[in-house]
Amino acid sequence: MRFRSITFIIVSLLFLVSCGERTNTLDRMRKEGVVTIGVANEVPYGYKTPDGKVKGEAPEVIKLVMERMGVKKINAVVTEFGSLIPGLKAGRFDIIAAGLYITPKRCRQVAFTNPTYSIGEGFLVKKGNPKNLHSYDDVKNSNNVKLGAVAATVELGYARKAGIPEERIVIFPDNISAVAGVKSGRIDALATTSITVAKLAEKEPAVEKAVPFTDPVIDGKSVRGYGALAVRKGDRKLLEVLNAHLREVIGSDAHRKAVRQYGFTEENLPGNVDASSLCGD
Repeated sequence: MRFRSITFIIVSLLFLVSCGERTNTLDRMRKEGVVTIGVANEVPYGYKTPDGKVKGEAPEVIKLVMERMGVKKINAVVTEFGSLIPGLKAGRFDIIAAGLYITPKRCRQVAFTNPTYSIGEGFLVKKGNPKNLHSYDDVKNSNNVKLGAVAATVELGYARKAGIPEERIVIFPDNISAVAGVKSGRIDALATTSITVAKLAEKEPAVEKAVPFTDPVIDGKSVRGYGALAVRKGDRKLLEVLNAHLREVIGSDAHRKAVRQYGFTEENLPGNVDASSLCGD
């Protein structure tokens, strides 16, 4: 009996060690030379082209960082925006690379790197902007106007905090269906980031970017979003290494060149803002 007990303890310890090795994402990535990222097929933040190439601001940052880490292969899993955090926590991918905004609520679920970009907001409207919408207040003050937002985005929260009634907020699973909603008249405007609005308007002649546009004021502050990469809470070593490389990458010549094609310019650099301050730590 004593021998069996010792054997059981040894086997259990070996099992726990092996589990620990499997869950050490950083070591596995370095050993295998592969990282799997999660994207939401949202231009220009993270998406796959029809021929399977991974594009967007966040994947470009990943490529630069992984090159420095010696990780040569990048796989991408496409999911709905609202499934990014659940997918990461479930182990479907190692890093969210989808331009995800850092917010205190999300910080309770995942660990964010320091920001890779900053950006303001915008509305996508029908050509000619027939309802004359240039702010969240314009929507709130017009009883016959409906605003669209993609599920789980900060814009959905902005709309609610701005006082827009729930019955005049329409939630979509992705930008493709939301743009269709603008075109069909199901919604009068789609709320998303200014760069996303510009990119969507380039592709659809029936819609345009609302100009000018006033960023919403939430809790007494004009909103500006900061996007970053995200990892699981337990991947502290991976987070530290990513942040160390991001300090060298963000704002470098290579970085500026890589993201310029997606509409990101000098004004979108995050400056000295860090994840801790945005999480409210």
